[in-house]
Amino acid sequence: STSGIGRVAAAALADVPGAEFSAIAGRNADRAAAYAAELGIPRSFGSYDELLADPEIDAVYVPLPIALHAEWTIKALQAGKHVLCEKPLAPTVAEVEACFDVAEAAERLCIEGLMWRHHPQTLLARQLIADGAIEKLAYVRAALTVDVPPGDIRRTGALGGGAVLDLGCYCLSAIRLFGGEPVRVSAARVLDPAEGADGGDLRLAATLTLADNVLAQFDVALDYPRRDELELIGTGGKITIPDPWLCRRGYLELERDGVTERLAVDPTGAAGLTEPGDDNLDAYRIELATATALIADGGTPTFGREDAIGQAAAIEAVRKAARTGAPTDLTELRDPERLRP
Repeated sequence: STSGIGRVAAAALADVPGAEFSAIAGRNADRAAAYAAELGIPRSFGSYDELLADPEIDAVYVPLPIALHAEWTIKALQAGKHVLCEKPLAPTVAEVEACFDVAEAAERLCIEGLMWRHHPQTLLARQLIADGAIEKLAYVRAALTVDVPPGDIRRTGALGGGAVLDLGCYCLSAIRLFGGEPVRVSAARVLDPAEGADGGDLRLAATLTLADNVLAQFDVALDYPRRDELELIGTGGKITIPDPWLCRRGYLELERDGVTERLAVDPTGAAGLTEPGDDNLDAYRIELATATALIADGGTPTFGREDAIGQAAAIEAVRKAARTGAPTDLTELRDPERLRP
């Protein structure tokens, strides 16, 4: 689509060997053509169906509003295209299941675009946890808040907006990645007054119980100052990741016995990261390179059907807990039959 994040993806893909951003589709032909010219994309289409009918396109990146993710992911898969869909793939387990059922039938890849998980910063944090650097993980705290005006698409409930879908998916993916699957969730929310009773959540905070007595909390908001935070607290130390989602700082912090070490996330330069700054292209470049390699080599994604269903189950549980005001159990949402390979 002619979305803002598409500009980031186009710039990031320019440095990915073996892949070319070959076409753009929009709902307006003139706008799509102008967008393509701006980004140096060879072709444009005035509808998504036209793009999917093009036999030269191997894979599709779907950065549409969240409410349209499952619909156009399924259509792209049915058209024989591999799909990298922006986060979250879908807000419900049923929709995620449908996407992967079609992907399996079409023998195509369906990948959920939580780009931060592929970055060396995240890999280093996972390695530190695995190596026992903070002993036993006991608590995960995450936050992601931004300040966007009323009327922004991220605040439009009818299009899948709201803090927990747009932002909470990052926090939940971190809680699950480091702490495992949630077992029980409690949450509270503030609805967006600009959206009315049917609008999305403006702010949300949640507490989660994970297996093995691990606890987690996160908060998200669409009307707070920018906050990007992730702490992993163990019985013997703490890991702080100051820029967990866009991965621009180039370091994380490991605290043990009152001493804090600043660890470079790419000390040898092997990942080819850019200098720390405001540019967030590295995370998207690495994600796109990972997807390209999987498509080219016929590999199996690290994060596939089981992970996507677990993510959707966590999202559903948090939204239900916030809506009802009662704790929500995740057992039924993660039916083993749904998690088949």
